[in-house]
Amino acid sequence: MGRLLQTTTTGSLVFDDIGMVFPDGTEAVRSASFTVERGEFVTVVGPSGCGKSTLLKIASGLLEPTRGQVEVDRSRLGYVFQDATLLQWRTVQRNVELLAELHGVPRGERKQLADDAIEMVGLKGFEHHYPKSLSGGMKMRCSLARTLTLKPPVFLFDEPFGAVDEITREHLNEETQRLFRLEGFAGLFITHSISEAVFLSTRVLVMSARPGRLVAEFEVPFDYPRSPDLRFDPEFAKLSGEVSHALRGAHS
Repeated sequence: MGRLLQTTTTGSLVFDDIGMVFPDGTEAVRSASFTVERGEFVTVVGPSGCGKSTLLKIASGLLEPTRGQVEVDRSRLGYVFQDATLLQWRTVQRNVELLAELHGVPRGERKQLADDAIEMVGLKGFEHHYPKSLSGGMKMRCSLARTLTLKPPVFLFDEPFGAVDEITREHLNEETQRLFRLEGFAGLFITHSISEAVFLSTRVLVMSARPGRLVAEFEVPFDYPRSPDLRFDPEFAKLSGEVSHALRGAHS
């Protein structure tokens, strides 16, 4: 069986020869090994069902791998899901305070953490609004803010912007990039969008069709901060094309 090695010093995430076979015999991931250091933003792309999200669940402890080991400190692990998962009966302020509250942070301290996070994601002025009055993009900002209160050294993103429109998605990409620059966490991001992967990342990893194996890796050479206009740069298009080519091969 796989096992977890706890570390509280490096702020990194290490997958060492991870394999995952579900009880019904489905092999989701095979021999996945890579590291995400603090100050790196690594994005994984691959065909649907190749095990991308499974890696995040293994990192967070929601799944136990059947092979290999994971090294990560789970005490302040950030996790942003595909859905904002907000509590409808709580205001933005109270939703953002939730994780700090569950971690036993005193009321005054968690309010200050929430205030700082709300301002950081651009939701100041919406503290007393309920989720039903927020747009999809604002809900995801609220979800980001909630996780930021923990000041996580490792941040997991499971296709968080897949359900919003393209313009909102680009704005959220810029917001995520800004938060990464400010906080310097180790980021592991899952997406189906090659443009999103290249815009955000320091590295892009490509997984094969199930069982998911890492079949290609691309260093992203562009300096931060990255302007939205970077998406129209010929070098951006060239790298995106190379990732796309590797992804098409990963389907076979």
